[in-house]
Amino acid sequence: MAERRRKMERQGVGRVLRILRNQLPRVRAGPPQDGLGESVKEPERTQEHTLPSFAGGQHFFEYLVVVSLKKKRSGDDYEPTITYQFPKRENLLRGQQEEEERLLSAIPLFCFPDGNEWAPLTEYPRETFSFVLTNVDGSRKIGYCRRLLVCAAQKCPLLSKDSLFSIWLQNPGLLGSILDEVEKRHQISMAVIYPFMQGLREAAFPAPGKTVTLKSFIPDSGTEFISLTRPLDSHLEHVDFSSLLHCLSFEQIIQIFASAVLERKIIFLAEGLSTLSQCIHAAAALLYPFSWAHTYIPVVPEKLLDTVCCPTPFMVGVQMRFRKEVMDSPMEEEVLLVNLCEGTFLLSVGDEKDILPPKLQDDILDSLGRGIEELKTSEEINEHVSGPFVQFFVKTVGHYASYIKREANGQGHFQERSFYKALTSKTNRRFVKKFVKTQLFSLFIQEAEKSKNPPAGYFQQKILEYEEQKKHKKPREK
Repeated sequence: MAERRRKMERQGVGRVLRILRNQLPRVRAGPPQDGLGESVKEPERTQEHTLPSFAGGQHFFEYLVVVSLKKKRSGDDYEPTITYQFPKRENLLRGQQEEEERLLSAIPLFCFPDGNEWAPLTEYPRETFSFVLTNVDGSRKIGYCRRLLVCAAQKCPLLSKDSLFSIWLQNPGLLGSILDEVEKRHQISMAVIYPFMQGLREAAFPAPGKTVTLKSFIPDSGTEFISLTRPLDSHLEHVDFSSLLHCLSFEQIIQIFASAVLERKIIFLAEGLSTLSQCIHAAAALLYPFSWAHTYIPVVPEKLLDTVCCPTPFMVGVQMRFRKEVMDSPMEEEVLLVNLCEGTFLLSVGDEKDILPPKLQDDILDSLGRGIEELKTSEEINEHVSGPFVQFFVKTVGHYASYIKREANGQGHFQERSFYKALTSKTNRRFVKKFVKTQLFSLFIQEAEKSKNPPAGYFQQKILEYEEQKKHKKPREK
């Protein structure tokens, strides 16, 4: 069953990529075109940085690109076009260039997922949102986009900065600071962006809780020192739960979590791109220490709306303007359709309240409501919301390490039956018997089997704390 699901998942990802290949025009990065402003000449340098396969957070970002709406040569329509890119790709090998070409050709579509309803504007509230590109092998690249109007004094098309196209920089606060710096420099000159991005690219990506300071010169302002601090708690560094809390009740958030745990199909609808991407990232973050491994598109472009018809699990965000198209689509069963604008479920399976063990579900609800009015910072809110869900996994599967039997060479083998039979609560055991069949758990336990010791991290810390608490309490049946 697990192998069949993985095969279907690969077919689903391949289907999305085929749609991209068939419907996307080939977009080539080049110098700014007519209408963007001055032509940019970057400072001379002896060697162009090539892009390595990223591992361990070597750089803050892979690409900075500016995507602008440009009027087509024929007709009055606009199309998104890459008009600035850092770094360049001249020194990449042919195979690398082809791979990067496919990557870059997809970016404009995700920067402007609104379809073809683009027209000159006199005002536009800037938005910051994210998107995810998933390769056939399951690896992901995360793009962060700051979309804004570049000339408020006259009618003009939108300009989108798709900045810090990176799998490693995921903190909204840290990201926002960098996007602010890019935007400030763009208002002066495109050429001023280069020194800042070059300095950022050469800076070491900080460890959790550490700070990196950049020195940057701006004409008429002088030298500036910019400090960027990475949050100490890295498992929440790409998350902001505020939008999810604003749009939905605690009970609805728990039902979304329950649907995600069983790897169902979840669609979020909202007007704003920022709301969509923040809520879908928050929903996925509730699964920690597990990772959503299926189709994951925070903002689905119009050309990819067929994604909602995929037979495999997905978690996607769709703009409200496409609500009718989504509702009319021949969707598979087990779909949860969430209206973030009205705080309602438009479609549901009907059993969402019954998926989690009742006692543990009540514990989550009680913890979420306790003292939330007193929280002030986003970090406090994130920890308050995430904590009860982490504790849920601690109580249900936190004993996993004790049921990995190892051979002499260190290779581990998970004892599934003994694992879930160790739970004394029948309702907990019933839930875990289903959960161990998911890809969420399978991928997690595969990594655990490879490691001789449980990974030191936030989840392991909470497991140890829970076990210590149990030593001081008399075990009791639930």
